[in-house]
Amino acid sequence: MPKFETTRHVGHPPDKMFALVADVEKYPEFLPLCEALNVRSRRERDGREILVADMTVGYKAFRETFTTQVLLTPDENTIDVKYLDGPFRYLTNEWKFVPAPDGGSGVEFFIDYEFKNRILGALMGTMFDRAFRMFAEAFEKRADAIYGPAKPA
Repeated sequence: MPKFETTRHVGHPPDKMFALVADVEKYPEFLPLCEALNVRSRRERDGREILVADMTVGYKAFRETFTTQVLLTPDENTIDVKYLDGPFRYLTNEWKFVPAPDGGSGVEFFIDYEFKNRILGALMGTMFDRAFRMFAEAFEKRADAIYGPAKPA
C-alpha cells in the first residue's frame, strides 16, 4: 500500500497552479512516465468540472493504462482523482493549492495506491514511487516555463 505525500512551496499563485495541474491533456509533454492521456468525457456540475480520463504510463518494456475520474473544484483550488479501472486495486490522488503570504502557493500532493497484481506491484512499485517524487518538480518546472520564473521567496 504505497503512499506518497508532500507539500511544496512554489512562487506561483494557487489559481495558476490549479490551472496547470487541471490541464491533464498536456501531461505527456512534461510528466515523467506519462506516455498518453485521453479525456473520455468532460462535464460541469455545481461549479465543478468532472473528467473521465485514460492515462498510459510506461517504463522500459512496461506499459499500463488506467482510467480515473478527475473532480476539478476551482473555487476551492482542489483536484480529487478517483480510480475507475486498470491495474490497480485502488488509487486515490488529491491536490490542494493554498495561498502563501509571498503571493506563491503551497502545493499539497497526496497519492495512495496498490496494484492488483503483486508481481506487477513489485516491478513497477519502486519506479512509481520515484516518479511520484519527481512529479512535484516536473509541475514546478512546467509552471516556470508557462508563467515565467517564480520570484524568489
